Amino acid sequence: MSGDSKLKEQIKELIIRRLRLEISPADIDDRAPLFGDGLGLDSIDALELVVGLEQEFGISIPDEDVGKEAFASVEALCGYIERQRGGQASPID
Repeated sequence: MSGDSKLKEQIKELIIRRLRLEISPADIDDRAPLFGDGLGLDSIDALELVVGLEQEFGISIPDEDVGKEAFASVEALCGYIERQRGGQASPID
C-alpha cells in the first residue's frame, strides 16, 4: 500500500472511529463529499474530526481551514495533512 493510500485508509478509520459510524472504510469514497449529500457530516462532526486529526497526525488545524476545500473529501484531507506535516505520509508515533 502506498503512503498516500495508507494515509487515506487511516483518515477513513479515524472518521469511523471518532464519529462512531457503522460503516467500513471501503464504504467511504475517496472523492465523495464528507458533508451534505456525501457522507452527511455536520458542523459538530467537523469539530470532532478536527480534534481527532490533530491528535492522530500531530498537526494543528486553524479554525479558518475547517469546512473549506481541505475538508471536502478524504482525498482533500489527505493532501491537507501531507502539506501540514511537510510531506510525511505516515502518522507520528
